[in-house]
Amino acid sequence: MAKGKAKGQKGKKITLKIAKNSIRISFDGGRRLDLSKMGITTFPKCILKLADVDELDLSRNMLKKIPSSIEKFQKLRWLDLHSNQLEELPKAIGTLQNLFYLNICNNKLTTKNLPEELNLLRNLRILNLGLNCLDSIPTSLGALKELNEIGLFDNTLTTIPNSVKKLPKLKKLNAKRNPFPDSTEQEEHADSVKRTEMLYLVQDKDLCSSCLKMCQDERVKLNKLKNVTPSPSKKPSFPLLLTPNSTAKDNQEEW
Repeated sequence: MAKGKAKGQKGKKITLKIAKNSIRISFDGGRRLDLSKMGITTFPKCILKLADVDELDLSRNMLKKIPSSIEKFQKLRWLDLHSNQLEELPKAIGTLQNLFYLNICNNKLTTKNLPEELNLLRNLRILNLGLNCLDSIPTSLGALKELNEIGLFDNTLTTIPNSVKKLPKLKKLNAKRNPFPDSTEQEEHADSVKRTEMLYLVQDKDLCSSCLKMCQDERVKLNKLKNVTPSPSKKPSFPLLLTPNSTAKDNQEEW
């Protein structure tokens, strides 16, 4: 029994044949090596022979470390490492200059073990650092000028540097469930780059007759909708769902 347990701790051994059979073609024609949910505990060296893939998915495993040899994946555009047990990232990750998507959510990363070389990923569009142990965000991430989305939710952050909040192309910043000093600041960080259109308020007398009639018609329709009594919706049941979703999965899907 003890031997069986020891064997289980080693995780699944990935052979080159298994890896080759795990290559998929992504929607844009790229080659994705999908080794997610395989119970892997150590980075499979054999996949270095497949370093010409465009996407690499090692998510939902039990990896604690990514080796410096990750630099061999120079064509990599998409790297998913979420939901592992990573405590650090190698400096070599900064050499992946074609990377536009990096997901390292739901690991054990600390601010101290985030390599400064992350700021070299100048083509990065999406970065997910949520569900880790980060108490601060390096100001150097402000060098990622192409960044559109960044996830910082569920960490221990008390502030976010202006260099990150004011990135020129940033459209989405999710920093929910961090211990910011007050609720106002937390709300600001949760959607600090939310865009709103201008809203103009005018009196009825300032509208032309056709515009006034159109507004009145819309108001009548709206009132009718408000007066409609909704029918009681039947609560869906899932009798075959035995395992509830984890918090980590919920948050990952929310992102």
